[in-house]
Amino acid sequence: MRPTITPDEEDRLGSLAVVLPLALAGFVAVSGGWSLLAVAGVYLTDALSLSGLQFGLLLAMPMAVGATLAVPSGLAAQKFGARRIMMLCLGGLAICMLLLMGADSFAGFVLAGAGLGLAGGYYSAGLQFVTQHSPPYCLGLVLGVFGAGITGVGVSYYLVPLILDAFSWPIVPLAYLIVLVLVLVLLTLLTDDDDACEKTLVETSIPQVLVRLARVQLWRVAGWFGVVAGSFFAMAFWLPDYLSSQFELSVERGALMAQWFVIPGALAQVLGGFLADRVGSARVISRALLVCLAALFLLSYPPMTLSIKGVEGLISIEFSLPLRLEIVLIMILAFALGTAMAGLQRKMVVENREATAFTAGVLLVSACTVAFLLPLVFGAANDWFGVRNAVFMILFLLLAACLVLFARDHRRSERRRLLHPGI
Repeated sequence: MRPTITPDEEDRLGSLAVVLPLALAGFVAVSGGWSLLAVAGVYLTDALSLSGLQFGLLLAMPMAVGATLAVPSGLAAQKFGARRIMMLCLGGLAICMLLLMGADSFAGFVLAGAGLGLAGGYYSAGLQFVTQHSPPYCLGLVLGVFGAGITGVGVSYYLVPLILDAFSWPIVPLAYLIVLVLVLVLLTLLTDDDDACEKTLVETSIPQVLVRLARVQLWRVAGWFGVVAGSFFAMAFWLPDYLSSQFELSVERGALMAQWFVIPGALAQVLGGFLADRVGSARVISRALLVCLAALFLLSYPPMTLSIKGVEGLISIEFSLPLRLEIVLIMILAFALGTAMAGLQRKMVVENREATAFTAGVLLVSACTVAFLLPLVFGAANDWFGVRNAVFMILFLLLAACLVLFARDHRRSERRRLLHPGI
């Protein structure tokens, strides 16, 4: 049963009604910008005559810089206020869009692409921004709604090809520039510094940061989140090429089909956060990972021909997942990954409420690192095994290990709580 709302919580809910939509709109815009070069990659490769290595570097820059900025941005948000850091990130991303509009060389795109990594700083600060206005009983739901802003990637998959077909490349960053400036103006007019920071947080000195980084549980949760969220991001970037190659689709149609992974996974964070508030994060995480493994088990089967020696000769049986069934399984996988992400995000924030932005930065570093490495592993596996479905086999092994380690840690925590209830 939900507790009685106090006057202080009523004020926080009133400000949350303004803060959460603004933070969400900003996250949709910055996550769309984060994936902008991945969506427009085919067009940029042709226009700039990029090699495979150059294209890979172009895709990696936003993710790598986002991971680098995540923790420093979180510390800055705790010291100077989340709202100020969010506005700086939005302003910096607007400048990057201006650079992209005028870029005509590989170096120019790499420089602007690195600036897109400011999305990582926005995530760290934005998580603190919404958390400080959220009552404990709906914390998971608020975090899930904010995390659903990753739908910006799906919006990019849909809009960028349409804009490129109808207009020219500079119109794409111009559209993002307009949205970023609009969110920045609304954030400036409708909120103030008091909205960003209720009290001064002191967890910013180097000794205090090192003490927090030495906590094993912090890295355990960050590792699990990194595997789950990194798998989601890596699949979001990998699916357009996989679908177009596996089912002989055009690149544009492959990108559109990939939306059936990105959008359900993003929206599932809302449900995952809501369920975590009701039944606990651990139960949501473990159940969601089991669903992931079931979907990945089926997706791992490549097209094959089974030859059976019959009475009158060989009988050949063809097996392959049709496109529609593959999309259904991909949607189930995305939904389960998004639910698990929401549960892990809530678990980390509950255990580190006094340093939300800093721990959000640690989560993002872990996720970006895995998302950066997995496409390299996927490519190597395709080259070595010659089977495109090997990517699902790799994810099955990673998530199975994650589930085993999480379940073992949770059981140990429950045992300690039962034996030492006062701790």
